[in-house]
This record gives sequence, structure tokens and C-alpha cells, in this order.
Amino acid sequence: MSHIPAVNGAPVLNVLVTGGSGASGIAVAGALREGGFRVFTVGSDRTRIEEAAAQAGDGVTPLVCDLAGLADVQSLRDSLAGTGVTIDAVIHLVGGWRGAKGIPDQSDSDWEFLERGAITTLRNVSRVFYADLAASVCGRFAMVSSTAVGKPTAATASYVAAKAAAEAWTMAMAEGFSRAESSAAVVLVVKALVDAEMRKQHPERAFPGATDVRDLAAAVVGLFSSPAGGLNGQRLLLTP
Repeated sequence: MSHIPAVNGAPVLNVLVTGGSGASGIAVAGALREGGFRVFTVGSDRTRIEEAAAQAGDGVTPLVCDLAGLADVQSLRDSLAGTGVTIDAVIHLVGGWRGAKGIPDQSDSDWEFLERGAITTLRNVSRVFYADLAASVCGRFAMVSSTAVGKPTAATASYVAAKAAAEAWTMAMAEGFSRAESSAAVVLVVKALVDAEMRKQHPERAFPGATDVRDLAAAVVGLFSSPAGGLNGQRLLLTP
């Protein structure tokens, strides 16, 4: 459990978890809430995000927003600011997966899906909340990427290209944060993510190399206990 949600007597940190409707979002939000952070989760479907927030635990606030729309993300920030909330950290868990047989059949529809999920949402969220994170006493931005980026294949060309672009954008944020002593942008790298429901549905599978969403959540909480200078610009491997 983190003991740094209040830094040097500052108010409890406000953390925005995007992609909060999925298993990883629920795990991360729950771990942050248990660590004493004030947690806001974001999803595009009201019913799903509200159900997910309830699973994460009392005190997690669900929000609805299409993160692929810059104006929508700006409205989200304005709405939070109107209630006196300034976001200190963004844990970006929006993504998606599409694969193919090889280079020739990498479709435009798959690329548009991946670009929207992995790149556009990240660009929008980072642009809108960057100044708040840079000014925070413990600003953090984290995205989840894949080990596949380091070993691209023809079948995963669109997927790894989108992830690589998102990583590059995050590293550019890190360079910007280098002028802010208390903020950091990092990439959390996994081969795949697995949760209890997946293990229940596929008891015959061992999920080799996969990272449990609970371990991802623990790593996220740990980001707030490490000095920004040592974290900023790091690509942290979370594979077992």
C-alpha cells in the first residue's frame, strides 16, 4: 500500500484512470483507492463504467467521456475543475488489439481502430492534462505498452506501430517533465495482461509471460513512492 497520497502535507492526490471499464482499470482503480488516493475512472459507456467503479470500491468516481474527441476531453477537465478537482496523475489504460496474417492484409479499418485507441486518446488526454501534471507535487503519467514493440512481426505490424507511436509520445512528455522536478512519464511494458475471470474461463491455459492485472495495479501504486527523477522517461518491464 502506498503511503504517499499526501506529499509534504499537500491534499490527497487525484488520479484519473482511463479505460476504467476493463479488468485492468478496475484493478488499478481499486489499488489506488486502497492506497488513499482519490480516484476517477473514465469510460465511454455509462453503464459499464459505473459498474466497474462499483467493483473497484467505494469512493471511485466514474466519468463518461469519448477520449478520442479533444473537445470532449477538455470538457471533462473543465467539469472536474468546476468541482475543485485538479488531476495529479493519469494512468492511461486505453488501447485495443488487432492482428492480421501479414503485411498485405493489414487493413485500414484495423489501423484506424488502433490509431484511435492507442494514439489519439493518449494525445488528447496528455495535451489537456499536461499542465496540471507538470504543476503537481507528484505528477505522474503512465501508459501500458507491449513487449511486441521490441520485436515486431508482420502479423502485428499495425498493433506494434500504434504502440510504438504512443510510447514515443510518452517519452516526449517525459522530456517536457524533465523541467518539472516532481513529475514523471513512464511506459509500463507487458507481454499480455491476465485477470481472474480469464483464468476461470480458460483453466487449461497457463498464460506464460502474462502479467496479472493485480501486479500491474501494484506497479502503478508504486510509481508514487519513487522519486520522479528516477522514474521519468523509463520503460518498466512488468513481465514475470
